Amino acid sequence: MKKLIAPSILASDFSRLGEEIGAVEEAGADWIHIDVMDGVFVPNISIGIPVVKSIRKVTSLPLDVHLMIAEPERYIEEFSSAGADIITIHQEATPHMDRSIMQIKSMGKRAGVSINPGTPVTTIYDILGIVDMILIMSVNPGYGGQKFISYTLNKVRALKEKLTERELDHVIIEIDGGITAENIADAAEAGVDVFVAGSSVFGADDYKGAIAELKAKI
Repeated sequence: MKKLIAPSILASDFSRLGEEIGAVEEAGADWIHIDVMDGVFVPNISIGIPVVKSIRKVTSLPLDVHLMIAEPERYIEEFSSAGADIITIHQEATPHMDRSIMQIKSMGKRAGVSINPGTPVTTIYDILGIVDMILIMSVNPGYGGQKFISYTLNKVRALKEKLTERELDHVIIEIDGGITAENIADAAEAGVDVFVAGSSVFGADDYKGAIAELKAKI
């Protein structure tokens, strides 16, 4: 598939969120990545369902909603109704992964599963046949602006090999955390399809130039 850039609004100016989303859409963003944090699963609180609903009104881009929350199955229906196109839940956050994936897909949404840096990629092999996307965290989730953890690319390579072996080439590999113009080429080479970029886009003076630079290296 075509390689995609998904700017993370966590790094945007929330006081002018609609303008920020419009600016990155015009600048060439492919998806809008939305980090939802609950202060329980991760040590931070970000945004919730009403904000996703508001974002849906201002962009036609796919909304890539990343639920960094405990018991995500309790909120899947509401985020779906709010306008999410892709809903990603953490392997570490629910003991009912199969049921939660099926719940997402039953609503006509794409289902993603994410794993933290310290979680072995082998723990998600059993559900590869029923997901649409795997999100590899390349920082410990909870805060933006963290430094990229390079060993997470070993997980990407192993995952890519497993997907190829099982002829599951339709499953998207996404990476999130510390992606910059300096490391994005390595991530692309490892097998990543979608690159979440927060500070490297919203922290730039020129969004269009920042996105173009990232795309030029993938």
